Amino acid sequence: MSASSFPARCADAARQRGDSIGGTAPRGTYWVLIEYRGGWPVNGFDGLDLDSDVKTEVFNAARALRARILLIRRHGKRAREGSAHWAVMHLGGPGNLVQLWGTWSEDSDLLGIVSALQRCTDASASSMATQNPLVLVCAHGQHDVCCAIRGRPVAAALDQRWPEYVWECTHVGGDRFAANILLVPDGVYYGNMDADSAVGVVDRYLSGRVVGEYLRGYTDHGPMEQAAIRAALNRNGPAGRFDYTIADVAVDDGLWTVRVRGRRPGQTDLDVGLRVSRSDPEYLTCRGLERAVASRIGVVSVRPVDAGTR
Repeated sequence: MSASSFPARCADAARQRGDSIGGTAPRGTYWVLIEYRGGWPVNGFDGLDLDSDVKTEVFNAARALRARILLIRRHGKRAREGSAHWAVMHLGGPGNLVQLWGTWSEDSDLLGIVSALQRCTDASASSMATQNPLVLVCAHGQHDVCCAIRGRPVAAALDQRWPEYVWECTHVGGDRFAANILLVPDGVYYGNMDADSAVGVVDRYLSGRVVGEYLRGYTDHGPMEQAAIRAALNRNGPAGRFDYTIADVAVDDGLWTVRVRGRRPGQTDLDVGLRVSRSDPEYLTCRGLERAVASRIGVVSVRPVDAGTR
C-alpha cells in the first residue's frame, strides 16, 4: 500500500472527520505507574528488559485487578541516577481515592507493587491515600507519533504550572484524540488537548470542577454513562468529579436513555437520550495497517426529569 493511502496523522484526520470523544475513556479503576527514565518500548512495560520473574509477578497482580500498567517520566531533562518511583492508584469511589508510593533501583524493588495492589483491596487503604492528584499526559511517540507531537507541548505547558503533579506517560488509548490527559486516581480522561486548553481544563479540575467540553469520560463508568455525564456537564456547566451519578440506563429500539442524577442540592436530574452509530472504515492510529470501524455515541436529547417521576 502506498504512503499516500494513509492520513498524514491520525489526530489530524480525526479532527477533520469530527470524531466524537464522549464515551471513549477506557474502563478501569486501578493503575500501576512505573517511572522509567530510559527509552520507552512501543509496548511499554511489556517491552522492558526486566527480571522475568519480577515482571511476571507484577503483571499477574495487575491483571487480577484489571489494573493498567503505565510507564511515567517527568517532562524535560531526566536524571539517570538515583532511585525512580512507582505508584499504585485506585479509584474506589467518593472519599476513597488511594495512592501508594514506593521507589526502585533494582528490579526486585518492583515487587512492592504486588503488595501495594493487595493493600488497595483493603477497605482501610483510603486512610493511606495522599491528597495530591497526578496529571498524566500521554507522550508515547514510539506507540503513535501523534502522542509525541501533540502530547509533549501539552506536558511542557502543564509542567510549567504544576511540576509537582505532571508526568508524561505511555499509551492510554485513543491515539486519534491526542493529546490525551488522564487524571488519577479520579479516573478522568480528557482528549483533543492543546497547550492552552489543557492549562484551562486542569486549572478547573484542581479547583474541583470537571469541564465537559474535552471530556472523554470517567473510567468507572461504561461508554453510555460517560457520554451522558458529559452531556450533563455541557448543559449545566462544570461540576465536581462526583457531583453526578447514574440512576438508570435503558434502551428501546436503539435509543438509550440514561438518567443522570445530581448529588448536590439544586442540581436537576436529567434524562439523556443517546444513539450509537458506526463510522466508515478509517485509519484510527498512525501505526494502523488496516482501516477500522469506530463506534460513535451521539446525544439526541437532554431533558430535565419531572420531580414526580424521580
